[in-house]
Amino acid sequence: MNKKESFFINRLKSVGYALKGAWLLVKTESSIKIQFTIGVIITIIGFLVGLSPTEWMIQTLTIGLILALEGINTAIEEMANFVHPEFHPKIGLIKDLAAGAVFVFALTAIIIGCIIYFPKFF
Repeated sequence: MNKKESFFINRLKSVGYALKGAWLLVKTESSIKIQFTIGVIITIIGFLVGLSPTEWMIQTLTIGLILALEGINTAIEEMANFVHPEFHPKIGLIKDLAAGAVFVFALTAIIIGCIIYFPKFF
């Protein structure tokens, strides 16, 4: 009879899987690499211009959301490719919709960045 693992052990394993997934995204996905690099640059600039605590919260949330959306988009694309490796109009539509969601938030992130940083420079 197998002993059921504790809640704590299961949570640790879950965190391990999540870290592995995050590492795979940063290591293998060019869109994540670009967004991550932009996030690091903007964070450095934030320190240089002295963001307020509220600006830091908004910037951190924005960076986190764009990286999370890129990850979800990647997962959708991988699943779609697995389910239907050949081109299919419906799979193409699903992938375009997921990419569109990332694009919408990327535009939102640019607007947020402009709202935070324009007053600091102009």
